[in-house]
Amino acid sequence: QVQLVESGGGLVQAGGSLRLSCAASGMRIGISAMAWYRQAPGNQRDLVARITSGGSTNYADSVKGRFTISRDNAKNTVYLQMNSLKPEDTDVYCCKTTWGPRDYWGQGTQVTVSS
Repeated sequence: QVQLVESGGGLVQAGGSLRLSCAASGMRIGISAMAWYRQAPGNQRDLVARITSGGSTNYADSVKGRFTISRDNAKNTVYLQMNSLKPEDTDVYCCKTTWGPRDYWGQGTQVTVSS
């Protein structure tokens, strides 16, 4: 069974950095696209960053130049390095993959950026 477990969230001041991790089991991240989304309460989930099985990446305009998605296939873990954080980056961050016929989501990790 596929499971995604996020970690690394927390409270940080504006301008600070955090690195989120998404540890996967039951699937191999190296042959699957992986993505980070974020969601504020009552809002839809928005794509933050995505990495394909071939290593291509794309980012939301709001995070380009500040966030970097990467993966460690040996650890079966995807990362989101977040620099120059802003209060508007405050959200629950979730990772997502598609494996077989369905999508899988992690439980999310809270990121709070204080001004």
